[in-house]
Amino acid sequence: MPLLQALRPTLPILIGASLMLTLSMGLRQSLGIFMQPLTHDIGISVSQFTLAVAVQNLAWGFLQPVAGALSVRYGFRPIMIMGSLMYIAGLVLMATAQGITPIMMGAGVLIGCSLACTANAIAMSVAARAVPATVRSTVMGIVSGAGSLGALMAAPIGQLLNEGFGWRIGVAGFVIMSLLMLPAAWVAGRADRIPLPPKAPEDIGDTSAAAAAKIAFGNVSFVVMTAAYFVCGMQLVFLTTHLPSYLLICGLDPMLSAQTLGVIGGFNVLGSLFFGWAGQRWNKLALLGMIYILRSLALAWYFMLPATPTTTLLFGAIMGFLWLGVAPLVAGAVVEMFGLKWQAMIQGLAFMSHQLGSFLGAYGGGLIYDLLGSYTMAWRIGVALGLAGGIVQVAFALIRSSQPPLPKTA
Repeated sequence: MPLLQALRPTLPILIGASLMLTLSMGLRQSLGIFMQPLTHDIGISVSQFTLAVAVQNLAWGFLQPVAGALSVRYGFRPIMIMGSLMYIAGLVLMATAQGITPIMMGAGVLIGCSLACTANAIAMSVAARAVPATVRSTVMGIVSGAGSLGALMAAPIGQLLNEGFGWRIGVAGFVIMSLLMLPAAWVAGRADRIPLPPKAPEDIGDTSAAAAAKIAFGNVSFVVMTAAYFVCGMQLVFLTTHLPSYLLICGLDPMLSAQTLGVIGGFNVLGSLFFGWAGQRWNKLALLGMIYILRSLALAWYFMLPATPTTTLLFGAIMGFLWLGVAPLVAGAVVEMFGLKWQAMIQGLAFMSHQLGSFLGAYGGGLIYDLLGSYTMAWRIGVALGLAGGIVQVAFALIRSSQPPLPKTA
């Protein structure tokens, strides 16, 4: 069946999920461009700002399984609408902040809670529900790719407003863009009307949330994937939070950081499409490990060289291609292992590890910079852990089955 023909009945749902994802991820990934002017203006340190980003990542990670479980009980639409409202409120608090508390509550807690309801796990679950299994991995790659366009748009707009009118107007521009999340979430919520497909042998849909979580953590392949996911979060959030500051230290044009984040977003689209397509054909968990290894090599190459506009943009292109390609692979692996019903919750359990890594990447990077006045130790740690996680992931993917233990029946 041609792809477009298969997608036509659910195209509005996929467009809504993609738009919601592109805004929630793109705006969040671009907050680092405001770090230097914001911290100087309201009198907080870099480590305090990055602590707020770290809190955001922890809130997102630990609430993701809760949002996934609630979407099973109440449906996707109310969860996504509530998340969109929290995102808007968080940006408003940030734009009007006069000290660390509104930054912590807005950029930290509220946006973190929102991402659990509007970002990858929920958007991927909506996409997976809406399409047949024969094109599922490819479609999740397309949605992930569309979600990558947010940084391509948000970072340059935010930087232009930041340079021309100040960081508060830049964040206000993000508030206006975030309003589009509400209609996008409403349309994507039509997925609630689509029934689950007939139960497959691997499906654990008839169990409770607690039993589904127990089954997931009884699967060695899932546990290894979850552990390796830690380094993914650490590397990516370190870059989105600290790359603008690193380029400023190197004496490069501030617009270069926005351009690099935009390049990351653009190549994100290509990478998401490629790995969605590849996941339909090859071992998803082995592909994940290869992404982690290649990212680590790219990090080592870039930070060992003097920073220039050319190397920075090339680095952005490489990292962009390897960025959100993990989303369709992780989501597809969870569906293959456990079925559709509890996908968002189980994917959220894995994502908790990702967000612990994100906490370390954001706050740890800021702490190392404040203590040592350099990012050298931070990127070395990121490279070492990334190589270790990638190698272990590939090894287990090739030697262990990804099939879960089936739930016991009475």
